[in-house]
Amino acid sequence: MIHADLSDGLDDCREQLWTRQLTEDTFEVACLPFFTYGICYRDVVTIDSNHLVKRAVRKYGHRTLRVAPVVEHADRDQAHELLYGKAVDTGLPHEWLQGTYLAVDLPPGSDVAPFVEVLEPLAQAGALHWEIDY
Repeated sequence: MIHADLSDGLDDCREQLWTRQLTEDTFEVACLPFFTYGICYRDVVTIDSNHLVKRAVRKYGHRTLRVAPVVEHADRDQAHELLYGKAVDTGLPHEWLQGTYLAVDLPPGSDVAPFVEVLEPLAQAGALHWEIDY
């Protein structure tokens, strides 16, 4: 396990990343990062002496679809059920963080359109925010 620094130098905020060690300081990411930008599933990263990610040294073309619900929105539970169903239907690897945030692995060549069809109306209604990271 390694960590990605999310603090921008301001505080001690980190994301824990499950990995597979390749060399002493090189690791393959084996999870779907929820908050770390520029690192996706299967990317190879190097770390510093504090086990913090220094940089990605190899990208495998995976993308991460991230979804964050608006907690106060009246349709939050309905949006969660729609997203859960879509994640299961597509068969794409996905992870939930505390039953709220959703991260979906988009392997090279995968079609994001089925998710966008569900996400866009919910985003326009103010029920969630979404993005795709490379």
